[in-house]
Amino acid sequence: MCKRILLMSVVVGVAMSGSAAMAGDAGAGKAVFQSSCSICHSVQSGQNKIGPTLFGVVGRKTGSVAGYSYSPANEKAELTWDNATLDKYLESPRAVVPGTKMTYGGLKDPTKRADLIAYLDTLK
Repeated sequence: MCKRILLMSVVVGVAMSGSAAMAGDAGAGKAVFQSSCSICHSVQSGQNKIGPTLFGVVGRKTGSVAGYSYSPANEKAELTWDNATLDKYLESPRAVVPGTKMTYGGLKDPTKRADLIAYLDTLK
């Protein structure tokens, strides 16, 4: 019985630590955005740069910002930018949307990705 309780405690602890790590820190994510994304993307509504505005990106469909010229691959991807999809895309854009014109190689650090996504989620 004691072993079973210990095992359950470990499983619950691991599950909780994983979800806490994915929560992200929006303040740290803003710094990641400024150092890695701001050259190509704006956070202002309606202001596209080399890439589309990221204002309102969380919950938005791929290829849907008015006035931005997307790659055909991005227009046809039919994805919704939720946290899980953003996490995969930010790690390796071309793996998620082959043919995207986004040249960024990816953000490999999962903590920085979680922070960046937390920041993007504030842009509403």
